[in-house]
Amino acid sequence: QVQLVESGGGLVQAGDSLRLSCAASGPAGSTYATAWFRQAPGKGREWVAAIRWSVGSTYYADSVKGRFTSSRDKNTVYLQMSSLKPEDTAVYYCAAALRPLTGWSSALEYNYWGIGTQVTVSS
Repeated sequence: QVQLVESGGGLVQAGDSLRLSCAASGPAGSTYATAWFRQAPGKGREWVAAIRWSVGSTYYADSVKGRFTSSRDKNTVYLQMSSLKPEDTAVYYCAAALRPLTGWSSALEYNYWGIGTQVTVSS
């Protein structure tokens, strides 16, 4: 059983930066990849980024490429967000997959989810 806890959300202004953390607890070495998703009010869940634990390779949605960076350290995955825009406002979730995925954005293939952290970007 893997438990994920997000932190680091908050209220910032457009152009600011914010770093989210996703702390994982559970069997060591059991996670194949950790991803970030977000959900804005009235919209569906959107994949943002993913990182493969074994090699540290990262993948990003076009909407955040060049502005967001994901990294990992021990049992924590980070999402460094820069040049934030009002449209980045959403609840951000991290999710863990135990096995290779058919696609990073395939939400149904992730095994565990955190409860989310709110990010609000004012204009």
